[in-house]
Parts: sequence; structure tokens; C-alpha cells
Amino acid sequence: MEDSHIVDLYWARDDRASAATQEKYGTQCQRLAENLLDSPEDGEECVNEALYRLWSTIPPQRPESLWAYLQRTVRNLAIDRWRRRQARKRGEGLAALSLELEECCPAALTAPSAEREAEAREITDCLSRWLGGLNREDRILFLRRYWYGDRLEDLAARRGVSANRLAQKMYRLRGSLRKALEKEGIVL
Repeated sequence: MEDSHIVDLYWARDDRASAATQEKYGTQCQRLAENLLDSPEDGEECVNEALYRLWSTIPPQRPESLWAYLQRTVRNLAIDRWRRRQARKRGEGLAALSLELEECCPAALTAPSAEREAEAREITDCLSRWLGGLNREDRILFLRRYWYGDRLEDLAARRGVSANRLAQKMYRLRGSLRKALEKEGIVL
């Protein structure tokens, strides 16, 4: 079913909207949440909560891209759940990604606050330009790792290289990002 038709179902308050969304995007959303939370159960709860959020926010919002709107909702819910869980114990999924990016990204990007909103926008613009300058393969690799939270071992297997070799590639990409940020005058 086309995304525009699914959004129309939400607008009509038709119960089939959630089922159609789950059928079309459920697996990808589950994988995204699981990668960040390192827990199938928590991932499933995030997906269910995201479907509820879509039901609650469409209408009044009409997303141009249902998939982008949904994955952002799932990712934000997973991050919120991870933060709550971190208050009680240390986790692996998102914690490991944050530690990797910590060496090349300022705190305003990894942990934005109200005071740092302008700085975060500047960093985001720089990051977008940097990503746009990468070749397609490196851009996808970086996003799969740091947006979708794919495990290094899984990415390496898909590319047919060792995890160590891919870890070196990711290290070089983070170094390149760090240089781009520094060149723009962003203090790390």
C-alpha cells in the first residue's frame, strides 16, 4: 500500500492505518529500535508506542514521508527509553555508538540542550555538508552505523570485509568528520 494512502487512512481515523503501517514498516522499525536498545522486547514496545504516536499525531500533521516520520519517531522513542534505562544501569547499544562519536562530535550534537540549539543547528548543517561530500557507499555506511545503529559485525558481513577492517574505516570516517567540524570552527 502506498504511503499516501496509509496517511489518508490515519486522517480518516480508519483502524487499518496502524495495521498497514506495521505490515509495511514493522520489521525495519523493530530492527532500528533493537539496534539502539540491544533488546528485542524493548524494541517491540518502541514500535508499538510509535504506532500509537502516529495515530495520535496524524492528524493534525500530514507527513510528506511516512517512512521518515515513522523512523524518526521510533528512533526518538528508543533514545528516550535508553536514557530511562541508563538511569538504572549501563547499556550497550546506544552507549557504544555515543562513545564512538564522542571523539569527533561536540556535546551539543550528541546531547543537545535548550541553550545549545543554535550551535546544534550549525553542527547539523556542517554534518549534512560533510555527508554530502562522501561517496555514496561511505555515506550509507556512516548512516547505517550511527543513525540506524547497525552492528559493526553485521555491516562488515554485508560488505564482505572483516569487522577489524571496517572498524578502521569507521575510525577514518570519524576523523574526517572531526576535521570538517574543526575547519568550520566548531570546538570539540
